[in-house]
Amino acid sequence: MLTVDLAGSVGSVIVQTTSNRGFTPEEIAVDCANKIISIASTADPVIRQQAEAFKGRVQGVVLESLRQSARSERTTIYNILLDAGEESLAEQIRRL
Repeated sequence: MLTVDLAGSVGSVIVQTTSNRGFTPEEIAVDCANKIISIASTADPVIRQQAEAFKGRVQGVVLESLRQSARSERTTIYNILLDAGEESLAEQIRRL
C-alpha cells in the first residue's frame, strides 16, 4: 500500500484597488519590490537594514523601467496614429 501525505499553502492574497484611475508607476514599483524581497520581522537588525536598502534599490530600478515602458508605449501609439493620419490625436498623445 502506498500512502502519500500532501500539504500545501497558497500563501497570502492581497487585493489593491484604486478609484477612477489606474495604478501609478510608483505604486506598482513598491508592490513589485515587496513581491521580490520579503524581509522577516525577526531578521538581524544589520541584515534587515541591508535588505531594506537593497529593496529600495530594486524599487528604484523597477520604477525607472516602468517609466521607460510607458514612454515607449506612448511613442508606439504616437507612430500608429501618425500612420493612420491622425496627426492631432498623435500630438496629444506625445504631450502626455
